[in-house]
Amino acid sequence: MRRVLLILLLLIIMGVGGAGFWLYRQFDAPGPLVAAKAVVVPRGGFGELGEALQQQGVIDSALLFRAAALATLREGPLHAAELSFPAGASLRQVLVVLRTGRAIQHHLTIPEGLTAAQIARLVDAADGLSGDTPVPAEGTILPETYSYERGTSREQLMDRARTAMDRALQKDWDSRAPGLPLLNKAEALVLASMVERETAKPEERPIIAAVFLNRLRQGMKLQSDPTVVYGASGGLGVLDHPITRSELDHPDPYNTYRIPGLPPGPICVPGQAALRAAMQPAASDALFFVADGTGGHVFARTQEDHLRNVAHWRDIERARAMPPAPVQQ
Repeated sequence: MRRVLLILLLLIIMGVGGAGFWLYRQFDAPGPLVAAKAVVVPRGGFGELGEALQQQGVIDSALLFRAAALATLREGPLHAAELSFPAGASLRQVLVVLRTGRAIQHHLTIPEGLTAAQIARLVDAADGLSGDTPVPAEGTILPETYSYERGTSREQLMDRARTAMDRALQKDWDSRAPGLPLLNKAEALVLASMVERETAKPEERPIIAAVFLNRLRQGMKLQSDPTVVYGASGGLGVLDHPITRSELDHPDPYNTYRIPGLPPGPICVPGQAALRAAMQPAASDALFFVADGTGGHVFARTQEDHLRNVAHWRDIERARAMPPAPVQQ
Protein backbone atom coordinates (compact mmCIF):
# COMPACT_ATOMS: atom_id res chain seq x y z
CA MET A 1 0.00 0.00 0.00
CA ARG A 2 2.86 2.40 0.74
CA ARG A 3 4.21 1.70 -2.73
CA VAL A 4 0.85 2.64 -4.26
CA LEU A 5 0.85 5.90 -2.32
CA LEU A 6 4.44 6.62 -3.38
CA ILE A 7 3.62 6.03 -7.03
CA LEU A 8 0.58 8.29 -6.78
CA LEU A 9 2.65 10.94 -5.00
CA LEU A 10 5.22 10.81 -7.80
CA LEU A 11 2.46 11.21 -10.35
CA ILE A 12 1.24 14.30 -8.50
CA ILE A 13 4.76 15.74 -8.31
CA MET A 14 5.22 15.06 -12.02
CA GLY A 15 2.19 17.16 -12.80
CA VAL A 16 -0.31 14.44 -13.31
CA GLY A 17 -1.99 14.76 -9.96
CA GLY A 18 -5.47 14.46 -11.39
CA ALA A 19 -4.57 11.11 -12.96
CA GLY A 20 -2.94 9.98 -9.74
CA PHE A 21 -5.99 10.73 -7.62
CA TRP A 22 -8.20 9.07 -10.21
CA LEU A 23 -6.05 5.92 -10.05
CA TYR A 24 -6.16 5.96 -6.26
CA ARG A 25 -9.94 6.18 -6.33
CA GLN A 26 -10.13 3.32 -8.82
CA PHE A 27 -8.09 1.14 -6.49
CA ASP A 28 -10.86 1.27 -3.87
CA ALA A 29 -13.87 1.71 -6.15
CA PRO A 30 -16.46 -1.10 -6.12
CA GLY A 31 -15.96 -3.64 -8.87
CA PRO A 32 -18.52 -4.97 -11.37
CA LEU A 33 -19.51 -8.18 -9.58
CA VAL A 34 -23.18 -8.03 -8.60
CA ALA A 35 -22.86 -11.22 -6.51
CA ALA A 36 -20.08 -13.31 -5.04
CA LYS A 37 -18.51 -15.52 -7.69
CA ALA A 38 -16.17 -18.51 -7.81
CA VAL A 39 -13.48 -18.12 -10.44
CA VAL A 40 -10.74 -20.47 -11.58
CA VAL A 41 -7.69 -18.22 -11.60
CA PRO A 42 -5.14 -19.51 -14.14
CA ARG A 43 -1.38 -19.46 -13.84
CA GLY A 44 0.38 -16.64 -15.65
CA GLY A 45 1.68 -13.14 -15.42
CA PHE A 46 -0.23 -10.07 -14.28
CA GLY A 47 -1.41 -9.45 -17.82
CA GLU A 48 -2.87 -12.96 -18.23
CA LEU A 49 -4.50 -12.79 -14.80
CA GLY A 50 -6.01 -9.41 -15.53
CA GLU A 51 -7.46 -10.59 -18.84
CA ALA A 52 -8.93 -13.68 -17.19
CA LEU A 53 -10.49 -11.69 -14.33
CA GLN A 54 -11.90 -9.11 -16.74
CA GLN A 55 -13.47 -11.85 -18.89
CA GLN A 56 -15.06 -13.33 -15.76
CA GLY A 57 -16.51 -9.95 -14.81
CA VAL A 58 -14.48 -9.64 -11.61
CA ILE A 59 -12.73 -6.40 -12.65
CA ASP A 60 -13.42 -3.65 -15.17
CA SER A 61 -9.92 -3.20 -16.55
CA ALA A 62 -7.05 -5.64 -17.01
CA LEU A 63 -4.73 -2.67 -17.46
CA LEU A 64 -5.63 -1.14 -14.11
CA PHE A 65 -5.33 -4.55 -12.48
CA ARG A 66 -1.82 -4.97 -13.86
CA ALA A 67 -0.82 -1.53 -12.60
CA ALA A 68 -2.23 -2.24 -9.13
CA ALA A 69 -0.56 -5.67 -9.00
CA LEU A 70 2.80 -4.16 -9.93
CA ALA A 71 2.39 -1.38 -7.39
CA THR A 72 1.69 -3.85 -4.60
CA LEU A 73 4.27 -6.42 -5.68
CA ARG A 74 5.98 -6.53 -2.30
CA GLU A 75 2.77 -7.60 -0.58
CA GLY A 76 3.17 -11.13 -1.89
CA PRO A 77 2.66 -13.39 -4.90
CA LEU A 78 -0.69 -13.96 -6.57
CA HIS A 79 -2.02 -17.51 -6.40
CA ALA A 80 -3.60 -19.59 -9.13
CA ALA A 81 -6.58 -21.50 -7.72
CA GLU A 82 -10.36 -21.59 -7.67
CA LEU A 83 -11.17 -18.60 -5.48
CA SER A 84 -14.32 -16.84 -4.34
CA PHE A 85 -14.56 -13.07 -4.92
CA PRO A 86 -17.14 -11.03 -2.98
CA ALA A 87 -19.79 -8.92 -4.66
CA GLY A 88 -18.52 -5.50 -5.67
CA ALA A 89 -14.89 -6.43 -4.92
CA SER A 90 -12.55 -3.51 -5.49
CA LEU A 91 -9.11 -3.92 -7.02
CA ARG A 92 -7.70 -3.84 -3.50
CA GLN A 93 -10.03 -6.66 -2.39
CA VAL A 94 -9.34 -8.68 -5.54
CA LEU A 95 -5.61 -8.54 -4.85
CA VAL A 96 -6.15 -9.53 -1.21
CA VAL A 97 -8.15 -12.59 -2.34
CA LEU A 98 -5.47 -13.51 -4.87
CA ARG A 99 -2.78 -13.30 -2.19
CA THR A 100 -4.48 -14.69 0.91
CA GLY A 101 -7.71 -16.39 -0.15
CA ARG A 102 -8.15 -20.13 0.41
CA ALA A 103 -8.95 -22.30 -2.55
CA ILE A 104 -12.61 -23.36 -2.72
CA GLN A 105 -13.14 -26.81 -1.28
CA HIS A 106 -15.38 -29.29 -3.10
CA HIS A 107 -16.85 -32.28 -1.29
CA LEU A 108 -17.63 -35.83 -2.37
CA THR A 109 -19.51 -38.23 -0.09
CA ILE A 110 -18.97 -41.95 -0.63
CA PRO A 111 -21.84 -43.71 1.20
CA GLU A 112 -21.48 -46.98 3.07
CA GLY A 113 -22.43 -50.15 1.26
CA LEU A 114 -21.45 -49.21 -2.29
CA THR A 115 -19.57 -51.62 -4.53
CA ALA A 116 -16.34 -50.74 -6.30
CA ALA A 117 -18.20 -50.27 -9.59
CA GLN A 118 -20.70 -47.89 -7.96
CA ILE A 119 -17.89 -45.88 -6.33
CA ALA A 120 -16.07 -45.56 -9.64
CA ARG A 121 -19.21 -44.13 -11.27
CA LEU A 122 -19.68 -41.70 -8.37
CA VAL A 123 -16.09 -40.43 -8.54
CA ASP A 124 -16.22 -40.23 -12.33
CA ALA A 125 -19.21 -37.89 -12.13
CA ALA A 126 -17.78 -35.67 -9.37
CA ASP A 127 -17.34 -32.01 -10.29
CA GLY A 128 -13.88 -30.49 -10.29
CA LEU A 129 -11.81 -33.67 -10.37
CA SER A 130 -9.43 -34.41 -13.24
CA GLY A 131 -8.12 -37.50 -14.99
CA ASP A 132 -9.44 -41.00 -15.36
CA THR A 133 -11.17 -42.90 -12.56
CA PRO A 134 -9.38 -46.05 -11.43
CA VAL A 135 -11.77 -48.79 -10.31
CA PRO A 136 -10.71 -49.66 -6.73
CA ALA A 137 -10.39 -53.16 -5.38
CA GLU A 138 -13.64 -54.17 -3.71
CA GLY A 139 -14.01 -52.97 -0.13
CA THR A 140 -10.78 -50.94 -0.04
CA ILE A 141 -12.30 -47.43 0.02
CA LEU A 142 -13.43 -45.91 3.30
CA PRO A 143 -16.95 -44.44 3.03
CA GLU A 144 -16.52 -40.83 4.07
CA THR A 145 -16.92 -37.23 2.86
CA TYR A 146 -13.74 -36.10 1.14
CA SER A 147 -12.82 -32.47 0.44
CA TYR A 148 -10.66 -31.50 -2.51
CA GLU A 149 -9.64 -28.54 -4.63
CA ARG A 150 -10.62 -28.20 -8.28
CA GLY A 151 -8.06 -29.96 -10.46
CA THR A 152 -7.31 -32.73 -7.96
CA SER A 153 -6.95 -35.99 -9.85
CA ARG A 154 -9.41 -38.80 -9.32
CA GLU A 155 -6.49 -41.09 -8.68
CA GLN A 156 -5.29 -38.84 -5.84
CA LEU A 157 -8.71 -38.87 -4.22
CA MET A 158 -8.91 -42.67 -4.51
CA ASP A 159 -5.47 -42.98 -2.92
CA ARG A 160 -6.64 -40.88 0.04
CA ALA A 161 -9.73 -43.03 0.45
CA ARG A 162 -7.65 -46.24 0.32
CA THR A 163 -5.24 -44.90 2.92
CA ALA A 164 -8.19 -43.94 5.15
CA MET A 165 -9.59 -47.50 4.92
CA ASP A 166 -6.18 -49.03 5.66
CA ARG A 167 -5.89 -46.93 8.82
CA ALA A 168 -9.45 -47.59 10.00
CA LEU A 169 -9.12 -51.33 9.38
CA GLN A 170 -5.79 -51.52 11.19
CA LYS A 171 -7.14 -49.57 14.16
CA ASP A 172 -10.14 -51.87 14.60
CA TRP A 173 -8.05 -54.98 14.02
CA ASP A 174 -5.62 -53.92 16.72
CA SER A 175 -8.48 -53.47 19.21
CA ARG A 176 -10.48 -56.55 18.17
CA ALA A 177 -12.15 -58.81 20.70
CA PRO A 178 -10.15 -61.91 21.66
CA GLY A 179 -10.97 -65.29 20.17
CA LEU A 180 -12.53 -64.17 16.88
CA PRO A 181 -12.59 -66.92 14.23
CA LEU A 182 -10.89 -64.58 11.75
CA LEU A 183 -7.41 -65.27 10.42
CA ASN A 184 -6.47 -61.73 9.37
CA LYS A 185 -7.61 -58.22 8.51
CA ALA A 186 -8.72 -59.32 5.06
CA GLU A 187 -11.27 -61.73 6.56
CA ALA A 188 -12.42 -59.04 9.00
CA LEU A 189 -13.03 -56.70 6.06
CA VAL A 190 -15.10 -59.36 4.28
CA LEU A 191 -17.23 -59.91 7.38
CA ALA A 192 -17.70 -56.16 7.89
CA SER A 193 -18.91 -55.79 4.31
CA MET A 194 -21.55 -58.47 4.91
CA VAL A 195 -22.68 -56.78 8.12
CA GLU A 196 -22.93 -53.47 6.23
CA ARG A 197 -25.25 -54.90 3.59
CA GLU A 198 -27.42 -56.91 6.01
CA THR A 199 -28.83 -54.01 8.01
CA ALA A 200 -29.16 -50.24 8.03
CA LYS A 201 -29.88 -50.17 11.77
CA PRO A 202 -26.73 -49.27 13.76
CA GLU A 203 -27.87 -51.15 16.86
CA GLU A 204 -28.20 -54.40 14.89
CA ARG A 205 -24.72 -54.49 13.39
CA PRO A 206 -22.89 -55.99 16.42
CA ILE A 207 -25.60 -58.67 16.76
CA ILE A 208 -25.49 -59.64 13.08
CA ALA A 209 -21.71 -59.82 13.30
CA ALA A 210 -22.10 -62.12 16.31
CA VAL A 211 -24.47 -64.39 14.35
CA PHE A 212 -21.99 -64.80 11.50
CA LEU A 213 -19.09 -65.37 13.89
CA ASN A 214 -21.09 -67.94 15.86
CA ARG A 215 -21.89 -69.78 12.65
CA LEU A 216 -18.22 -69.70 11.60
CA ARG A 217 -17.23 -71.26 14.94
CA GLN A 218 -19.77 -74.06 14.46
CA GLY A 219 -18.92 -74.68 10.82
CA MET A 220 -22.37 -73.58 9.63
CA LYS A 221 -22.89 -71.94 6.24
CA LEU A 222 -23.40 -68.20 6.60
CA GLN A 223 -26.43 -68.05 4.25
CA SER A 224 -26.26 -64.32 3.61
CA ASP A 225 -28.57 -63.00 0.87
CA PRO A 226 -26.38 -59.96 0.04
CA THR A 227 -23.49 -62.26 -0.90
CA VAL A 228 -25.80 -64.08 -3.34
CA VAL A 229 -26.89 -60.74 -4.82
CA TYR A 230 -23.26 -59.67 -5.24
CA GLY A 231 -22.34 -62.82 -7.12
CA ALA A 232 -25.52 -62.96 -9.22
CA SER A 233 -25.15 -59.28 -10.22
CA GLY A 234 -21.56 -59.68 -11.34
CA GLY A 235 -20.28 -57.44 -8.58
CA LEU A 236 -22.79 -54.62 -9.11
CA GLY A 237 -24.45 -55.32 -5.77
CA VAL A 238 -28.05 -54.94 -6.95
CA LEU A 239 -30.57 -57.09 -8.82
CA ASP A 240 -33.68 -55.94 -10.66
CA HIS A 241 -35.65 -58.81 -9.14
CA PRO A 242 -35.94 -60.77 -5.89
CA ILE A 243 -33.41 -63.56 -5.41
CA THR A 244 -34.55 -66.66 -7.27
CA ARG A 245 -34.24 -70.28 -6.26
CA SER A 246 -31.84 -70.89 -9.14
CA GLU A 247 -29.59 -68.08 -7.85
CA LEU A 248 -29.64 -69.56 -4.36
CA ASP A 249 -28.67 -72.95 -5.83
CA HIS A 250 -26.02 -71.61 -8.22
CA PRO A 251 -22.46 -72.64 -7.19
CA ASP A 252 -21.10 -69.10 -7.23
CA PRO A 253 -17.99 -68.45 -5.08
CA TYR A 254 -19.95 -65.68 -3.30
CA ASN A 255 -23.01 -67.84 -2.67
CA THR A 256 -22.76 -68.44 1.07
CA TYR A 257 -25.74 -70.81 0.86
CA ARG A 258 -23.43 -73.16 -1.05
CA ILE A 259 -19.86 -72.39 0.06
CA PRO A 260 -18.49 -72.92 3.58
CA GLY A 261 -17.15 -69.96 5.50
CA LEU A 262 -16.62 -66.45 4.23
CA PRO A 263 -16.82 -65.46 0.54
CA PRO A 264 -13.48 -64.82 -1.22
CA GLY A 265 -13.67 -61.04 -0.87
CA PRO A 266 -15.73 -58.07 0.34
CA ILE A 267 -19.10 -57.39 -1.25
CA CYS A 268 -19.11 -53.60 -0.63
CA VAL A 269 -17.33 -50.88 1.30
CA PRO A 270 -18.18 -51.14 5.00
CA GLY A 271 -18.38 -48.03 7.12
CA GLN A 272 -16.53 -47.61 10.38
CA ALA A 273 -19.52 -48.80 12.43
CA ALA A 274 -19.62 -52.07 10.49
CA LEU A 275 -15.85 -52.48 10.88
CA ARG A 276 -16.15 -52.08 14.65
CA ALA A 277 -19.10 -54.47 14.80
CA ALA A 278 -17.20 -57.17 12.92
CA MET A 279 -14.28 -56.99 15.34
CA GLN A 280 -16.19 -56.13 18.51
CA PRO A 281 -19.41 -58.14 18.15
CA ALA A 282 -22.24 -58.27 20.64
CA ALA A 283 -22.24 -60.94 23.34
CA SER A 284 -24.90 -63.14 21.76
CA ASP A 285 -25.39 -66.85 21.09
CA ALA A 286 -27.87 -66.22 18.25
CA LEU A 287 -27.39 -68.26 15.09
CA PHE A 288 -30.26 -66.99 12.94
CA PHE A 289 -32.00 -63.78 11.93
CA VAL A 290 -34.82 -62.82 9.61
CA ALA A 291 -36.61 -59.58 8.69
CA ASP A 292 -39.24 -58.43 11.16
CA GLY A 293 -41.30 -56.26 8.82
CA THR A 294 -40.18 -52.95 10.32
CA GLY A 295 -36.83 -52.60 8.56
CA GLY A 296 -35.02 -54.56 11.25
CA HIS A 297 -34.52 -58.21 12.17
CA VAL A 298 -35.55 -60.71 14.79
CA PHE A 299 -32.85 -63.04 16.11
CA ALA A 300 -33.03 -66.66 17.27
CA ARG A 301 -30.75 -69.18 18.95
CA THR A 302 -32.50 -72.36 17.79
CA GLN A 303 -33.75 -73.63 14.45
CA GLU A 304 -37.23 -74.03 15.92
CA ASP A 305 -37.46 -70.40 17.00
CA HIS A 306 -36.04 -69.27 13.69
CA LEU A 307 -38.63 -71.21 11.67
CA ARG A 308 -41.34 -69.62 13.76
CA ASN A 309 -39.89 -66.17 13.01
CA VAL A 310 -39.67 -67.02 9.30
CA ALA A 311 -43.33 -68.10 9.27
CA HIS A 312 -44.29 -64.78 10.84
CA TRP A 313 -42.30 -62.92 8.19
CA ARG A 314 -44.04 -64.90 5.43
CA ASP A 315 -47.40 -63.88 6.92
CA ILE A 316 -46.32 -60.24 6.75
CA GLU A 317 -45.26 -60.64 3.11
CA ARG A 318 -48.56 -62.27 2.17
CA ALA A 319 -50.55 -59.55 3.94
CA ARG A 320 -48.64 -56.86 2.08
CA ALA A 321 -49.26 -58.59 -1.25
CA MET A 322 -53.05 -58.77 -0.72
CA PRO A 323 -55.14 -56.13 -2.50
CA PRO A 324 -56.89 -53.68 -0.19
CA ALA A 325 -60.43 -54.60 0.80
CA PRO A 326 -63.13 -52.67 -1.09
CA VAL A 327 -64.64 -49.75 0.76
CA GLN A 328 -68.25 -50.40 1.81
CA GLN A 329 -70.67 -47.83 0.47
